[in-house]
Amino acid sequence: MPVGIEKIWAYPCTLSVDFEELAAVRGHEPGYPSNTLLARERSLNPCWEDPTTMAVNAALPMLDDEDRERIELLVVGTESSPDQGKPYSTFVHHFLGLQSNCRNFETKHACYGGTAALTTALHWVASGVAPGAKALVICSDQSRSHLGLLSEYVMGAGAIAMLVSDDPKVLEIDIKSSGYWTQEVGDTFRPTSKEEAGNTENSVYCYLEALEGAFDHFQRKATARNGHPYNYDEDFRYHIYHVPFGAMGYRAHRTLLKRDRRVSRAEAEESFEKKVKPSLSYVSRVGGTYTGSTFYSLIGLVDNTDAKPGDPLTFFAYGSGSCCEMYAAKLGPEARERIARVGLAAGLDARKQLSVADYETLERERQSYIDVATYEPPRDLWDGLWQSHYEKQRRLTLRGLKGHFRHYEWSC
Repeated sequence: MPVGIEKIWAYPCTLSVDFEELAAVRGHEPGYPSNTLLARERSLNPCWEDPTTMAVNAALPMLDDEDRERIELLVVGTESSPDQGKPYSTFVHHFLGLQSNCRNFETKHACYGGTAALTTALHWVASGVAPGAKALVICSDQSRSHLGLLSEYVMGAGAIAMLVSDDPKVLEIDIKSSGYWTQEVGDTFRPTSKEEAGNTENSVYCYLEALEGAFDHFQRKATARNGHPYNYDEDFRYHIYHVPFGAMGYRAHRTLLKRDRRVSRAEAEESFEKKVKPSLSYVSRVGGTYTGSTFYSLIGLVDNTDAKPGDPLTFFAYGSGSCCEMYAAKLGPEARERIARVGLAAGLDARKQLSVADYETLERERQSYIDVATYEPPRDLWDGLWQSHYEKQRRLTLRGLKGHFRHYEWSC
């Protein structure tokens, strides 16, 4: 039975900040983010949005009434849940109007959590335990505040929604191909509701070690099935890597190319430009999306290449801590048409760009209400944003907190 992604959608938020402007204010070389990290800007949320609203706003345009009736599994991959016990998948289920005979839960393993959610859904569909039923997988995350730190340039926010079924019109995934790898490391983590900690330089080395471990497993499984390993460079037209920042894709790609043969820097760069970089077009604008990174890259790849149905791809997902997975897939028969409907480029263009001063005000305001019992988001900090991006547009918003309970409402 073929399984994979039948529909996909993205929510890139409604605010942004330009990294060249930020670098100039911080006293850094203005070209550093784009030239070194391949990062141009990032998405931001006003205080009336959070991972729950992003998740709903990503899935709502994608679903029709038939989908709502057939979804029997909802999994949200996230490392940004606002509650330590109640999964925000319960709010997502409610506001999307899904039927009640439906499991819902969150998956957490840093940035790998979204792929963990997808893998769970794929194997559930493939099992045939609920014939005709579908799964909804959502990745929704936002970064913590990193004001004044170099890590500001890899922060971001956004959500991805995917309808998973046995009719993979967007992406057919070979669930038997997966190579995975894990070990306990302390590279990056979120020890409190407000902080991110760890060593980002160490995380790069942990990522690359995990990549090679998953790749070896991926190749062993290919040999067991096919009698020989994949020719990584020739058997796949494109490669998608988890990218906390775009330049990580180059490091990952060069590492795997060198596993098969000696590769010059020029050869690695040429291969990267052709097989990886087109997928980074939207990632460079939305910033770090954590669990949704590889799926933003999928949309970027299809929108910015001549990729065709049946084209073979590899995906690599990594989560700090750590766990990772590499798998093979091929584009579905309606990938281009369905991804075009997302209109992600237009959504990114439509965001309101904040000055660096307004961005700093927003980040401090957002930090101020974490863990408080009562809060009402101000709607007057960003002149006209509510009227231009929310009013009469049926987007879910956070009305406020009362006794720690989160109250949501539609913007129309």
